[in-house]
Amino acid sequence: MRFRPCIDIHNGAVKQIVGSSLRDENPGAAEDSVSKSFVSENFVSESSAAYYALLYKKYGFSGGHIINLNSKASPMYEASLRAAMEALAAYRGGMQYGGGVTDENAASFLEAGASHVIVTSYVFRDGKLNYVNLNSLVREVGKDRLVLDLSCRLKDDKYYVVTDRWQRFTELEVNIKLFEELAGYCDEFLVHGVDVEGKRAGIDEELVSLLSEVSSTVTYAGGVRSLEDMELIRVRGRARVNATIGSALKIFGGDISLDDIYRFNL
Repeated sequence: MRFRPCIDIHNGAVKQIVGSSLRDENPGAAEDSVSKSFVSENFVSESSAAYYALLYKKYGFSGGHIINLNSKASPMYEASLRAAMEALAAYRGGMQYGGGVTDENAASFLEAGASHVIVTSYVFRDGKLNYVNLNSLVREVGKDRLVLDLSCRLKDDKYYVVTDRWQRFTELEVNIKLFEELAGYCDEFLVHGVDVEGKRAGIDEELVSLLSEVSSTVTYAGGVRSLEDMELIRVRGRARVNATIGSALKIFGGDISLDDIYRFNL
């Protein structure tokens, strides 16, 4: 188990948000349309995304993710993209990038410094798994540079992949069968427990236990509020599940210092 850092960008600024609160004016809008997004914010930084990337680099934290939370239909997408690209350049090879990734632009993010690209909505289309798009991505960047985001929410006591910045349910249940089916197409999985994301109210223990059965590298995000929660992930995840901390970090207005995390990683 390792700590994986994160940088979430919305409207050009580094933020920590309540994941379940994110709303687009027109979710799933076409790329040539315009859509505003609304979100409940825990923290908005005055520092740049590049500042946080350099901070993580200083501590040697790698394998985390930079996420552009604006859709391509948002007038603020480009501002968030610029911030993300600056962060990738500041820590080349140290962070992954997600947000609007397709087979046409995936290589550009790798060239900009991303170790991997993270994909959800391009692969999970119209509620289903689009193998044409998935295979096209693998051909473009290779499975060893691809992370599949299976971030999920509960519905009828089952976890389902959600897309369009966690607003739309797909038909795909998050279970071991799905992970095994997709393992041949990617290097890692990223899984946000969206129902607890950004709330600092504790982790989704059932989801972490499920992830402990995944044979591929997997990172869990959502609800961490203390080092005790990180230890709980270690136990419930059988030391196999990496974890991200967002709003609970001091650099994002919380209580956990990067020094604390550095010692936890030893």
